[in-house]
Amino acid sequence: MKVLVATASVHTTAAACDYLDGRVSANDTVYILTVEEPDRDPRDTGDAANVARVRLLEPTVESLNKSGEPADAIINAVAEHDIDEIILATTSGDPERAGTPPGSTVIELLADLPVPAIVLPSQAPN
Repeated sequence: MKVLVATASVHTTAAACDYLDGRVSANDTVYILTVEEPDRDPRDTGDAANVARVRLLEPTVESLNKSGEPADAIINAVAEHDIDEIILATTSGDPERAGTPPGSTVIELLADLPVPAIVLPSQAPN
């Protein structure tokens, strides 16, 4: 299985890793896609990708760092890497930046995704 985690923060990556725990194995590949945005600190994307390398021990973890519009980067990565499933967050994942869910990228993607998508909740259930 090939899973794409579209992330902009360590919060989203950590939640995706929690979701993937027990669902992926050594035979799987998890692609961590970050998209550089003009108003975001570039260290955020690197930190987000590093979380997966530490938290996901069994699957192969590969980082994809793109620039441009997040929705376009996600659609392109799905096609380029033959992705089976996508994991998204309802918002950017950063509690200080997050707006009202769902975010604009999620809204744009859900109508056009060619593969199943898991949309993580904005907050962990109690």
